[in-house]
Amino acid sequence: MTGSRDVIRTVNRRDDMSAPLIRQFALSAALACTAAPALAGKAPDNLVPAGKPVDCVQLNAIRSTEVRDDRTIDFIMNGNKVYRNILPMSCPSLGFERRFLYKTSLSQLCSVDIITVLYQTGGLQRGPSCGLGKFQPMQKMAK
Repeated sequence: MTGSRDVIRTVNRRDDMSAPLIRQFALSAALACTAAPALAGKAPDNLVPAGKPVDCVQLNAIRSTEVRDDRTIDFIMNGNKVYRNILPMSCPSLGFERRFLYKTSLSQLCSVDIITVLYQTGGLQRGPSCGLGKFQPMQKMAK
């Protein structure tokens, strides 16, 4: 493919908070909780590394993504295979916003590619851009 692809990954959110009082309450609650993600750390999961990291994943095989924190994104592939990408540096607001954009002219997303955090502010606004790391295959931990 010769053209560039813009792809936006988001977590479903309801956008029905239109009343000013509800917006004010939501803003107050969000401001009160801004320290919570930093204090809480990563949510526990039952995944462990399974094999060597790879440089790229096929775009058409990505079913969904799960942003775990400012540095960790799980790419859920067709067939429920999971690749965990740990960014080399923390990406501000990624863990809070849980949505990002990437551009590529290839059919793969690779460790040399850049993601851009998207802010929800009446529309989608671009935020910080951050480099990806390698894609670590993950598997469920044996019980």
